[in-house]
Amino acid sequence: MDTKAVFTTLYSVCEENVAFFSGGPKGPQGDAARRLVEALTLIQDHARSLEPVISGFTAIYHHFDFDQIPANGYRSLVKVVRCCLLHIIHKGRYIASNRRSIFFRAAHNAGEMEAYCSALCQLRALLYLAQRLLHDNSHGNLFFQEESGLSQSFVREYASMHKGCFYGRCLGFQFTPAIRPFLQTIAIGLVSFGENYKKHQSGIGVAASSFFTSGKYAIDPELRGSEFERITQNLDVHFWKSFWNITETELLSSLASMTSTQVRVNRALSVPPVPFDLPLVSDPNLSVTVAPPVAHSGPGPVQMRLISHELREGQDSEELLAISRSEGLSLGLKTKRSPRSPCLLVHFHGGGFVAQTSKSHEPYLRSWSQDLAVPILSVDYSLAPEAPFPRALEECFYAYCWALKNCHLLGWTGERVCLAGDSAGGNLCVTVSMRAASHGMRIPDGIVAAYPATLLTAYASPSRLLTLMDPLLPLSVLSRCLSAYAGTEPQAEKRVEKVSTLSMVRRDTALLLRDFKQGASNWFHSLLDSNRVSAALSIPPVGNTVRKSVSEASITSPHSDPPVPPATSQFSLHREPLKSQTCQDLASHHSPPSSCPLPSERGPEDVSFFLSTEDEQCASGSQSVALPADNSEMSCSREFPEGFEPLRSEQLAEMRMQSSPIVRNPYMSPLLAPDSMLRGLPPVHIVACALDPMLDDSVMFAKRLRNIDQPVTLRVVEDLPHGFLSLSQLSRETREAANVCVERIREVFTQQGPPLTTQKHRKLERTGQGVNVALEEATRLPRGTIQEEQLSLQGRSEIFEGHSSVGANRQNSAESRKINA
Repeated sequence: MDTKAVFTTLYSVCEENVAFFSGGPKGPQGDAARRLVEALTLIQDHARSLEPVISGFTAIYHHFDFDQIPANGYRSLVKVVRCCLLHIIHKGRYIASNRRSIFFRAAHNAGEMEAYCSALCQLRALLYLAQRLLHDNSHGNLFFQEESGLSQSFVREYASMHKGCFYGRCLGFQFTPAIRPFLQTIAIGLVSFGENYKKHQSGIGVAASSFFTSGKYAIDPELRGSEFERITQNLDVHFWKSFWNITETELLSSLASMTSTQVRVNRALSVPPVPFDLPLVSDPNLSVTVAPPVAHSGPGPVQMRLISHELREGQDSEELLAISRSEGLSLGLKTKRSPRSPCLLVHFHGGGFVAQTSKSHEPYLRSWSQDLAVPILSVDYSLAPEAPFPRALEECFYAYCWALKNCHLLGWTGERVCLAGDSAGGNLCVTVSMRAASHGMRIPDGIVAAYPATLLTAYASPSRLLTLMDPLLPLSVLSRCLSAYAGTEPQAEKRVEKVSTLSMVRRDTALLLRDFKQGASNWFHSLLDSNRVSAALSIPPVGNTVRKSVSEASITSPHSDPPVPPATSQFSLHREPLKSQTCQDLASHHSPPSSCPLPSERGPEDVSFFLSTEDEQCASGSQSVALPADNSEMSCSREFPEGFEPLRSEQLAEMRMQSSPIVRNPYMSPLLAPDSMLRGLPPVHIVACALDPMLDDSVMFAKRLRNIDQPVTLRVVEDLPHGFLSLSQLSRETREAANVCVERIREVFTQQGPPLTTQKHRKLERTGQGVNVALEEATRLPRGTIQEEQLSLQGRSEIFEGHSSVGANRQNSAESRKINA
């Protein structure tokens, strides 16, 4: 069904149901019918405003693709809106076919339709913000390149916009149906965990109380949505560390081990911080000294985990056993030893730089070890905020170098090595390779990065607008993680009041009785009281407040803001934005004038991360983008058209704009690295998600590499969330997506000779010549600025000055390799 057909069907379904329920009976059924009519009427109004906007984006979003692979943030936003409309159509057809039945629950269906109406209203607001991005950005670029201006405006809008509708009845509507039950379980567990956070000294106490309080959130989706929104906006990074590390507990990790592929070797290693030498690639007779990590906390051991499906030579050596921790699997005396593998996979886990270890990622790593028949070395790097940048990079680089030096201990011949990582781990794969190249030592044979974070600044992009609704990557949580990695988040957790065991038992008993009573009451009234309506998902007038949590007293924030008044947006920018070549393409739906060349006619020197002079000249006098043909009231001085305002929350989110220059360092945001650093990278294989807020990071990084003739491939999987590797055992779709990563790693191991720049893989990606758009070297900070920032951050100077040194017998100082900031 094409876009026109979707809107036509939506209007038909809504009008049919409105005609049926108009003038319904009085009483509870009449109230439910009235709510249905109001919701369906408002849905039609939103759809009429959205239809020309969607058509406008559809006409131009292909300009932002990488090598004709249909994936970028604008496409994702349109896809989410289309998915919401299809859900409304499906629900409307269900209502039409069952509305005469005596078992038809009018109040329940009215609540469902109100929820999707609220979601459609907020999606309409996101599309208007995307118009501003398209309006102000340079041609083909997905990021707004300043933390002020439009990026700051988006953060402010996010802080005030209502988000609970995406976490209640509509939770995960944009993803494949197979993982929606898992997302609902995560949401219920999160709000239950948040209600009991800091009430107990032990994790067992929190888990037990969370189990007992989860019933009311399963019964009442509106309550769950409002609690989810409040928790994601107000709790600090230490809460997220605690919640995400639940998978690290012995109980859950043991269950995961029992259901995962069995391996012969699973050893936790603690490598002592000892410097060692490695040969230079340019002259193997020369060496470079690799120093241990020292940033922030001084020299310390680096934690790793060796996983191998088969026991290979060297993996049971006395030298390896001497640095092994006790949790490794014991090996029988009669175990047959296989020869060393020619390949090694070095893995860096994700977790937002603040949470998880290799234990959380063991299930798919065990499967990879069997499928690839190679040993895997996963690095447990130190986590922020206790160990911010560059500690994690130092430890990952040291682990990679240690693997090159001690291949005989890992069951590896030393022939081929691949770096793989997801999310934050993908960032570390790229930066470790950049550091190895700057030292002049051996770089890996390839990188496989799953949904990597390549730009850690607060720059706005269309895919990052999805953080308003993403249940796994809300913007407030993402900003806290990045702040922690940058070293601007408090390291120490607030002191927790100690509670005696007897007091804990008494309180838990009281909470249990209270929550059983609450859950039973909600369930009973949901059956008998057809008028139970949640204000959070009703269709209020503009500026109406959303529902307040019944357990608001359980978690309070000293930084809460007063309710947003029912006025127009106060966060608009009072400036005249510059319009790019894309604006003209969208406004006219025709070819641009001859004075403004098409993307295929523009060379790399014509493309800039910032607005170029040519773009400004082409933009003069053009109209705004993606606007309805008969509606031009959307001015540059406000985010939304006159007469429209998104739903607002009672509390503003506590958001911090990351302004430290450290986030623009190339070793933190590789997308901002100069061409000279990126040319030292090996072939890069990126696996991204179409609905991931970090999608634009992958697309723009692939464009950047292709523009400098670096070998790169991009594969985009559909209908899956960020972090699908950790969900690989849940559904067929997640397993297939994980297998894509396995195929990419196998390509790295089997590729002979120098990699080709136009490597093709059947049905997975197209890597022919296409529209190449890159970032300009001017995006990086001046060297002096970065060095001044290094002096102000404790322990960070070592990574920029480098740890390399040449033996005393080397006389030429140019042989020493140091990292350039």
